[in-house]
Amino acid sequence: MSKLQLKWLAAVAALFGGLGLLWPSVDWYFFKDATERQLSEASRQRPKWLLNLGLDLKGGTHLLMELDVAKLPAGADIPDAVQRAIEIIRNRVDQFGVAEPLIAKQGDRWIVVQMPGITNSAQAKELIGKTALLEFRMVDTSEKSQNALSKIAELGIPFVGEGAAAHVSTAAAKLVPADDELFRGKESSLYLLTKTVPLTGAELDNARVETGGDYGMPVVAFKFKPEAAAKFSNLTSANVGKNMAIVLDGIVYSAPVIKGRIPGGSGVIEGNFTVEDARNLAIVLRAGALPAPVHIIEERTIGPTVGEDSIRKGLTATAIACVFIFVFMILYYHVAGLVADLALIFNIQLLLACMAYFGFTLSLPGIAGIVLTLAISVDDNVLIFERIREELALSKPVRIALETGYDRAWTAIWDSMVATGISAVVLFQFGTGPIKGFAVTLLLGMAIGRFTAISLTRLIFQSYLTNRDVQSLSIG
Repeated sequence: MSKLQLKWLAAVAALFGGLGLLWPSVDWYFFKDATERQLSEASRQRPKWLLNLGLDLKGGTHLLMELDVAKLPAGADIPDAVQRAIEIIRNRVDQFGVAEPLIAKQGDRWIVVQMPGITNSAQAKELIGKTALLEFRMVDTSEKSQNALSKIAELGIPFVGEGAAAHVSTAAAKLVPADDELFRGKESSLYLLTKTVPLTGAELDNARVETGGDYGMPVVAFKFKPEAAAKFSNLTSANVGKNMAIVLDGIVYSAPVIKGRIPGGSGVIEGNFTVEDARNLAIVLRAGALPAPVHIIEERTIGPTVGEDSIRKGLTATAIACVFIFVFMILYYHVAGLVADLALIFNIQLLLACMAYFGFTLSLPGIAGIVLTLAISVDDNVLIFERIREELALSKPVRIALETGYDRAWTAIWDSMVATGISAVVLFQFGTGPIKGFAVTLLLGMAIGRFTAISLTRLIFQSYLTNRDVQSLSIG
């Protein structure tokens, strides 16, 4: 095969490869029967986009969280604690099933979490913000402790505050025995537990939802790691007939009686859970406990309707820009402009295909980046065509004018590519979220645009001139 044929083979392979990556979306829109489309649209479901949509297009939840560094152990490394918190939050979000979340550090102690498709912000906050500090403690059932517990209950307000942030009131603290700590139960009951913590959730191997407990209610079954299973077996063996409390974030979920030694390191957490509550609890236990509590200091929820409106306007703007470009190029550069338009269509198709293959997330700034790359590609063609015009004006043969025009335009194209590439790399390195999306589409579109605007158009012209005695070229 000739060099020209090999180039055409590579171009055709790229064309069909890109179409193969984009085919599922095309198939849904044009080849599904009308009934299936109507049913899908009636239930407000959309075909699966091969491009992951960002928060601004799909809708979802944006949270800015602050790690409470005051609750870290003395001497703890704050940057390391923030990084561990990010990894734990990422594990929770991944297990929750959120596609393409953005979880990133911002400043010294803040964490940005964006979850496309999740508009139930309360559920998201409950899942992400739970410290998930799981402890196994023994209940102090001595007569002294029980008498103290009765007096504490008579106070009426033994705790001040809500949730994990609640603390024992001064009056109640005076009645708590020195070796015990006061905890609230999930059903507003009170417990005096020993200060010793024999086992924690850090030693868990797995946690999952099962059906059991009273009336077949969901429970969370857990299993310790092998080294902790022996400790759990010894603990239950030494405390047969006593109550062992299962404490999560300072709340006693259950305090079952140990009826005998429990080998294997397995157990269950009961607490009148709904299926969703049990699932979320299992997720946070599997992901591990946060090194310190996190507080939500900013929250934004973007509805799917806003996202659909952004998609519609973004695509409309892109379509209008493309139409203006296509018409301008044909009117100004005639046949050469038509060649440039064909290369531009190929550019868009390859760009979307590459973004789909690599799993990039498309945001509204990303759409702007696509439009900008189209403009850059057109600019490359304008530089080339103007150079060819100059060579033809000097009465050079078409073949020589064409090759010289491409060669002399390359210097200016290279300069613009380097400048744009540096800007895009800086944006990607130091930007977050949508800024990174803009930089990715700009870099990728710039690389593909150089191939289509230079190599593909040149290939078309070379093929046209092969074995032909062409005396003029319609270039405006």
